[in-house]
Amino acid sequence: MPRGPRLDTPGTLHHVMMRGIEKGLIFHDDQDRRVMLTKIGALVEDTGTSIYSFALMPNHVHLLLKSGESGLPAFMRRLLSSYAVYFNKRHERVGHVFQNRYKSIICEEELYFRKLVAYINLNPLRGGLADSFDRLVYYPWCSHGRIAFGTNGDWLDRHYVLRNFGETNQEARQVYLEFIAAELPHDRTKELNGGGLVRSKGGWSEVKSMRRQGKQAEADDRILGSDAFVRQVIRQAEQRVSSQLSADERAECAQKEIKKCCQQHNITVAHLRSGSRNAGLPLIRKQIACKLVNELGITLAETARLLGVTTSAVNKMLRKQGTKKGTFFPK
Repeated sequence: MPRGPRLDTPGTLHHVMMRGIEKGLIFHDDQDRRVMLTKIGALVEDTGTSIYSFALMPNHVHLLLKSGESGLPAFMRRLLSSYAVYFNKRHERVGHVFQNRYKSIICEEELYFRKLVAYINLNPLRGGLADSFDRLVYYPWCSHGRIAFGTNGDWLDRHYVLRNFGETNQEARQVYLEFIAAELPHDRTKELNGGGLVRSKGGWSEVKSMRRQGKQAEADDRILGSDAFVRQVIRQAEQRVSSQLSADERAECAQKEIKKCCQQHNITVAHLRSGSRNAGLPLIRKQIACKLVNELGITLAETARLLGVTTSAVNKMLRKQGTKKGTFFPK
């Protein structure tokens, strides 16, 4: 059964997992890991995304983040594509680096934030990449050491994380370290990453108890949270879908927008699509592209067809102008 569409609005907390194609390695050495973190840091600045925890494993990555105005899909598309280009060039290979679809789970912050921070940061220890819990703070490829002893100037939002553990920095750091140590004996994989109902209710024991009592609960593979939270997220998603224009309505609006813009600039639609770079046409095309993609939800390919340019050209227009203003690029 195929997964449903991504659920995301700006400010949504996500647990994101991206894996190598066919379980292959995505990091061969520390240089690969440094490049991945550098790319994440650059995108945090560019997209307004907040990162709270990360763990780089040999063949997969965990991120706990809150999406910015540009949306999770835009952030992930840019991260995965740019790293794949680097990885293939450096290691002289071709083809996919990551599985085609990364996994993202919307999380109810009040119930699960602290558990997710602990789960993600304990991954290297459970995977045998760190020697001991005491040495985990020195392991550079997860966020544990940065949260406990880092600085607030880093792209990792450690201040927000620590605020969930105490009022003062010293108190929060102590409580954080104690919480991580207390979580070490507990395997939260099913609770945090399992099937929708299992994940939402906190494990099979809770699910079995509910079934014995004849209780029904709402669940979704894309959501980690209480019954009420799951219902709320699904209801909001349905409302967004119902308010969207149909494909025919979008196409009609796109044609009207193009004609309107051409009239304003005293040019013909044919001249706009001619490929000419005279009379400020590149800027006009860029303005129209941003309008069509970000406000009407027209795909990059259809926008390119309407403007008489390539899809990559539309993508460049949006990257230059739109990503810093919080845009979302549909596929």
